[in-house]
Amino acid sequence: METHADLGEFLRSRRALLRPEDAGLPTYGGSRRRVPGLRREELAQLAGVSAGYYTRLEQGQSPNASDSVLDAVARVLRLDEDERAHLYSLARPRPAPPRRDSEPERVRPGVRTMIRSFGDVPALVLGRFGDILDWNPAAHALLAGHLDIGSPDRPDDRPNIARLLFLDPHTRELYGDWTRKARATVADLRLIAGRFPDDPGLTGLVGELTVASPEFAELWAAHSVGDCGTDTRTYHHPGVGTMTLMVEFMTLPNDAGQRVAVYGAEPGSPSDTALRLLGATSGAAASAAASATSV
Repeated sequence: METHADLGEFLRSRRALLRPEDAGLPTYGGSRRRVPGLRREELAQLAGVSAGYYTRLEQGQSPNASDSVLDAVARVLRLDEDERAHLYSLARPRPAPPRRDSEPERVRPGVRTMIRSFGDVPALVLGRFGDILDWNPAAHALLAGHLDIGSPDRPDDRPNIARLLFLDPHTRELYGDWTRKARATVADLRLIAGRFPDDPGLTGLVGELTVASPEFAELWAAHSVGDCGTDTRTYHHPGVGTMTLMVEFMTLPNDAGQRVAVYGAEPGSPSDTALRLLGATSGAAASAAASATSV
């Protein structure tokens, strides 16, 4: 995922989505265009820069592009807030940190305690590339009860949200709208890739999923970007049935790229009842397992 190449592919993918008439450019009868969307020359004209300069930008040869130029390009391409942030990340990549021995991500004890304090409310900690670093029993029961609850503590065996979504049949069946969840996950991963360019962990994950899942490969090639923020999704849980749940993501400011996800339901709704049942069942099972281990 070389940053200059990613910048060019991102800009070309956004250009392809715009028709000349959408940008206020004249069209000439039924003349066929050899490329979809806006041409480089057309985008440059609308952004107020020379065609040569825009070409160099798209080729990653203008590392000092000004805010005004990037803002103009973003305006013409109609980028939203996440896409604009991604453009800046790709156009101005941060210097790579000094190379050191790779260390697995860890959850601070205080964060682990916070996750446990949610009790029957599902809560988990995601690493910067979607690894599940910790979860409480309710989150484990909701998302991956078929996996070992202790797997997040083993770096070589940690579940990863994207890997589960595209390669695990149980996870595919869990989501009522798997396609929407898949698109959102890949868009989030694209946004993260701009923030952590050339990280070997992300490169390995993307390479694995691209080879193993044609669906992931197609979505990754589309270069859509977006932050996985607050959302409401339907889950078809094998134990408690169908639930409509809200998920809130909170970024941990002292832990680079780590986020906490908390799941909830509308109070008093059937989904709330089902979620409470799931939480109580998972809590009892976790207590029984802890007791058996201590004996």
